[in-house]
Amino acid sequence: MTKAIRIIGISGSLRNNSYNTAALRAAAALLPEGATMEIVDLSPIPIFNEDVESKGLPQAVIDLKDKLVTADAFLISTPEYNYSIPPVLKNALDWASRGSDLPLRGKPLAMISASLEVLGGGYVQHHLRRVCGKLELQTINSRKVLITNASKKFDQDGKLIDDIARKSISNLMRKLVAKTQELSSCKAEGF
Repeated sequence: MTKAIRIIGISGSLRNNSYNTAALRAAAALLPEGATMEIVDLSPIPIFNEDVESKGLPQAVIDLKDKLVTADAFLISTPEYNYSIPPVLKNALDWASRGSDLPLRGKPLAMISASLEVLGGGYVQHHLRRVCGKLELQTINSRKVLITNASKKFDQDGKLIDDIARKSISNLMRKLVAKTQELSSCKAEGF
């Protein structure tokens, strides 16, 4: 029996009824057999500050890094703020990139964006790919999963009801799991 693939889901939105957090829940429900997902909460993470870091990591950052290090892969679902990465997400990535433990390095990453707009999400994914490349995450080479007009694709309870979006997320999750298995095999063989 092989070990379950542990995916950590990260939402770039703190909003209570976030479509991006709802997209993570949809992805968790669409995971292939043998994979699990935990969605982390970024709200307790303080703004990155080297002065704070020099006195010791805040407990919320330690807790986040402890969860990240246990992950085999990551799924980020994020809105687009002014064509870029929301501050809460960039802040978490900044904290995770510090120190010698580097819990993101070498792990696969997939991305989703949900937006109320017709074109929302494309720019943030481009920008996020660049940042995550610097952090040595292995971004899945796949078509962008953009859930546009999100208010029409989720019901009032936050359930994804759009079949095309569900299929896109399901395909992305299969690719993420396959990439994770591929990288795991390479590590096991000493590559």
